[in-house]
Amino acid sequence: MSGHSKWSKVKNIKAGIDAKKGQFFTKMTREIMIAVREGGPSVDSNFRLRLAIQKSRDGAMPNENIERAIKKASGGAEATAIVELNMEGYGPGGIAIIVQAATDNRNRTIQEIRSAFNRHGGNLGENGCVGWMFESRGIITIPLEKLDKDELELAAIDAGAEDVQAGDEFVDVYTSPQDMFKIRTALEAKHYPVQNAEVSMNAKNPVVLEEKVAFQAIKLLNRLEEMDDVQTVASNADITDEIMAKFEEQA
Repeated sequence: MSGHSKWSKVKNIKAGIDAKKGQFFTKMTREIMIAVREGGPSVDSNFRLRLAIQKSRDGAMPNENIERAIKKASGGAEATAIVELNMEGYGPGGIAIIVQAATDNRNRTIQEIRSAFNRHGGNLGENGCVGWMFESRGIITIPLEKLDKDELELAAIDAGAEDVQAGDEFVDVYTSPQDMFKIRTALEAKHYPVQNAEVSMNAKNPVVLEEKVAFQAIKLLNRLEEMDDVQTVASNADITDEIMAKFEEQA
């Protein structure tokens, strides 16, 4: 999701608790099944599965749903029918977008994603056209509430974080992918309330958009997120809180 823009952060945090909870469960079921297919059912040796299970639990997905997905994948047939797609393109204002999908109908999903780009001022490109603008990073999001920013930053750095960025409402702790779980555990041990933690594609150089273009970008990103087959969306759009608020008022 993320560039790691404010837009994507809000979308990710809300993913498991809003009216689209069922869709979130479907997406995570597919991610768990693919993870099991690739690395086996053991969370100790399968990092991707461990990450998928933790994200599912963060989104309030019941344990029985998680266990059912692992069993289905271990059975083989249903998981084998799901293929992964990684698609790259450009959105309004030339922003870079990466879409990761999991589907049992490759042609349908490609057409739906292509159509979304075309309808909202973007276009698909060749694989690799924007991937170089992103890097894989662990991102741990903690709501500020009454927390002391400086103390939280020091705790994160002591735990091994690569960077800490504080906004008005949230603090983002950036880690290497392999250290994300360790740092999350260290912060939770100090009673910091982790609201979201994931390994995602993070934009190296976010692009700030003016209001009109930002509105177009949000519509495209929202449309992609809403697709059943789309697992994650990452962009390098940096959309301010003020523009997000205006967009939500008009929605």
